[in-house]
Order: sequence, then structure tokens, then C-alpha cells
Amino acid sequence: MALNFYISVDLILLTNRKAKNLVELLDVIKSAPGSVIFYHTHRFLQQHHYLSPEPPNDFAYWTTNVLLERVIGEKLASVNIISYHTLTELKDKFVSILEEYLRDVKEIRDAPEGMEFHFMQSKSFILKTDYVAHNLREFYDIIKKLSIHSLYYHVFQSRLRLEKSDNDFSIWLREELCEEKLADSISRLDPYTQTLEGLRSKICSLVEVRLNDKD
Repeated sequence: MALNFYISVDLILLTNRKAKNLVELLDVIKSAPGSVIFYHTHRFLQQHHYLSPEPPNDFAYWTTNVLLERVIGEKLASVNIISYHTLTELKDKFVSILEEYLRDVKEIRDAPEGMEFHFMQSKSFILKTDYVAHNLREFYDIIKKLSIHSLYYHVFQSRLRLEKSDNDFSIWLREELCEEKLADSISRLDPYTQTLEGLRSKICSLVEVRLNDKD
């Protein structure tokens, strides 16, 4: 089966929910849909895809820089997002960290007026591109010129929002081309510690080595 390439167009919406302290932050996260969690953990990756390393998730950034709660801020920033395969699991991790911290806190610090945490959500529209790969060579040629936003969709968005076991490229390479080793190598790349352009370059390098081996 061929690999069809898609691109995501996102509409950012206000939820009309906000938090002025850690208790309220926890309460809203508990009831937040996946689109809210995804936005606040992946927003920067797409908007500033040429910068690395990326800042922590929005929850950690606000907690550290607005509430000046550096201990819990570091705990929230340390969440290894790539190790979670669903947004529900990721949300539960943030909830667990906040609940554990708040059990021992005696004083709740409020954010200065006007600096509350405003919850946003990302509504995505998935569009099919003209790119289709039928084999490894075509995949390589397409990756080299693929829109950075399409790369973002297949590596980040489809995996978490559709709760897939892996990124789209590794799934296709493994299941359709029987390229198990190459699929595993791409899976092991940490997309959260490099720019999207850097990620593209590493994927191309891995595929190029495999193509040379096959020649």
C-alpha cells in the first residue's frame, strides 16, 4: 500500500477557561479535552520549527516564569512527551505531578492580575497533498522537499491525536515495505530535542544509507 502524505491546518480557539494558580490549573487540566493538551505541549514545535532546543510545555513555562514555582515547574518540564502514545496518558501524567505536589503545599500562590493561564485548543483540518510514495526511493525524494508542516503532522500530530503506536513513516516502512531496521531507527529519533529541519535531515540520512545498501 502506498503512503499518502497529508498536511494539517490548525484553527486555534479560546476555551474561555483560565487558571490563576496551581489548584485551578489542575482542575482545568483534569477536564480538558485532548485538543487542549496537544496545543499546550506542541504549539511551539510548529510555530518556531527552526529553533532548538524548544522551551518546555506551556504548563511548565507558566508555572516557572509567572507563578515563580520553580520546583513544580521543573517537574512539569521534565515530562518526556515522546514516551506517551496517547493524549490521555500525557494528561494523566500532568495531573499526577500536580496532585502529588499540591498534597504538601500549604500556601497557594496566585498569578499577578492579567497573567493568568489561558487555555487554548487546536482544531485541525487534515488535507491530502499530491505526494504519494510507493517505494523507498519515492519516500526519500518526497521527504527532501516535503512541507515542514506535513512532516510535523506525520511525526507528531497523527501519532498522538489518532493514538497510533508510532509515527506514520515508521508504521508504513515496517508494515508495507518490511523495512524493520529503518523503521526502528526513525522511531528512535527524538523529535522533541531538535528542529523539524534537523529531523528531516536525519530521516533523509537514514533512508539514504539504506538505499545505498540496497544498490
